[in-house]
Amino acid sequence: MSESEMFSGQRHSRAAEAELLLDPIKKAEAEARNGLRQYDLAIRMAQEAIDRGQFKLRVSVVLSLQREALEGLSSYAGNFRPAGVEIEGSGHRPPEAHLVAELVEELCDYVNDNWADQTALHLASYVMWRLNWVHPFSDGNGRTSRILSYLVLCIKTGFVLPGTPTIPDQIVDNRAPYFAALDAADAAYASGQIDVSEMETLLGGLLAVQLMKFYEQAGGSLPNVATQTQ
Repeated sequence: MSESEMFSGQRHSRAAEAELLLDPIKKAEAEARNGLRQYDLAIRMAQEAIDRGQFKLRVSVVLSLQREALEGLSSYAGNFRPAGVEIEGSGHRPPEAHLVAELVEELCDYVNDNWADQTALHLASYVMWRLNWVHPFSDGNGRTSRILSYLVLCIKTGFVLPGTPTIPDQIVDNRAPYFAALDAADAAYASGQIDVSEMETLLGGLLAVQLMKFYEQAGGSLPNVATQTQ
């Protein structure tokens, strides 16, 4: 059972794959360890890019993040899927395997070409949706899309964002709005448009929660709006 299957009613990929761990307890433990490693790698990448003052999204970044999530769990860790994949619980059918590499390159090009002109929330939302749409991996697509989106958000804003739970963790805790935002972007794309506004709204709200939690953890207290308006 993969990480995504541990949550009832969730979407997960079905692809022909040689799994390296079959024991469910050992697999869950490995997924948890890998999740921490993937997050740590993303934060290191973000801090290095912020310190350099420049960033280009590369295919190698996407593959490195996925490798951390699937290391020791999948024979395809760090590689694109070699065959088709289905997403149970979704009406979206990902593109065939031979198209994946080019589509991920196009994802990177979109982010790089629009880096100066688009907002951090737009670019992060686009990455979140588009990587899920391409579904380039046999497993770990959701985990990789969420951490890659967070990486882009941090670098574009110029900060390793403080506060917990982070945006990726909040999505895992409540995936329904995330799935709805993906579906909305899919529907727009099917009609010939790139519209990730619903995802932007979602990520904006989650970012506000994360930063509010940081403020509270630092000892701050939010004003009582009801009292102030009386």
